[in-house]
Amino acid sequence: MSKIEDLIKQYCHNGVEYRTLSEICISLKKGTLKQNELVEDGEYPVINSGRDLYGYYSSYNNQGQAIVIASRGEYAGFITYMEGKFWAGGLCYPYSVKDVSICLPKYLFYFLKYKEKYIMDSLVARGSIPALNKADIDKFQIPVPPMAVQEEIVRILDAFTELEKELEKELEKELEKRKQQYEYYRNKLLTFDKNTTGGGIKFMQLSEVCKTICAGGDLPINYVKNKTPTVEYPYPIYSNGTGESALYGYSDTYKIGEDAVSISARGTIGYHTIRNANFTPIVRLITLIPNEKYITVKYLNYVLDITNIISSGGKLGGGIPQLTVPNVKKLTIPVPPLEEQERIVSILDKFDALVNNISIGLPAEINARRQQYEYYRDKLLTFEEAA
Repeated sequence: MSKIEDLIKQYCHNGVEYRTLSEICISLKKGTLKQNELVEDGEYPVINSGRDLYGYYSSYNNQGQAIVIASRGEYAGFITYMEGKFWAGGLCYPYSVKDVSICLPKYLFYFLKYKEKYIMDSLVARGSIPALNKADIDKFQIPVPPMAVQEEIVRILDAFTELEKELEKELEKELEKRKQQYEYYRNKLLTFDKNTTGGGIKFMQLSEVCKTICAGGDLPINYVKNKTPTVEYPYPIYSNGTGESALYGYSDTYKIGEDAVSISARGTIGYHTIRNANFTPIVRLITLIPNEKYITVKYLNYVLDITNIISSGGKLGGGIPQLTVPNVKKLTIPVPPLEEQERIVSILDKFDALVNNISIGLPAEINARRQQYEYYRDKLLTFEEAA
């Protein structure tokens, strides 16, 4: 880091100039493509509103180095770097740098990526469909240090990125082995012969083993998207989605006061996870509260892993695919005695930790590398504004 520190000390001791994104960049062409217009063996990648490519197409509407910002949907605000010929879809904002002697495209990408979470949290309007207003992102402030500093920042972050890619390849191999082993034992533990009546195994519908199975409702009257020093509502609000994307906000009240399992009814249909007590599910989320006389919440969540939730739940209703409460109630699962459920859960918890726990083996190493990368990235891309 000594070289970049010397460069910053030499060129940026009085701060750096900040410019808006629209001052640095020009907007590029974009065009809407429907899913059925994509070409499986198309030559040109299509970027739209997701974290991954939308697909491939037989033509392109842009070429060169570009920064693409998702404008609508779950990943609105997500930043992608594109090179070569590509097609920009209708649900993104593609940009190219006006003058590469003033700002390097890769430097701009790294800075916007550094600020990605802030853009998603602060600039994206979280309505029924999250959306990023172009006028807001055009005004976003970018520090523009001298070219020598930009070049060294890009060199360092490129090196970190390549190292992370190599580690991720090794991680994928290791985790795939762990996953296969986990799935083998999970399926073995949770598969019971319906013709066998021994061991106290029963096959029951979810409506029989759950006290409540309900659809998500409206938003609470008082809620916030994010906790703040002045408003710290304690109870989470969940919608459909996976991981952090399902957390819609916080409220001063809650609808579900017990540990439960939630299932996404739309979007990521069938995704399920445990929700701790005192939360509110909203639209597109179905909540299952197990009856502790028959089933534990952890066992229920595990057994749903091997349950074909969509096909077993009956026909999907309406023009848009979705699960319904009546469909979910009809799902049939094996229900062993509670003691056996606890034994199964204990074994699967250990396997789950082996697959997902970042403190074990290579996952710990790659997590440490990411933390190191983020530390240096944040340090490299934080500048005082010139007076």
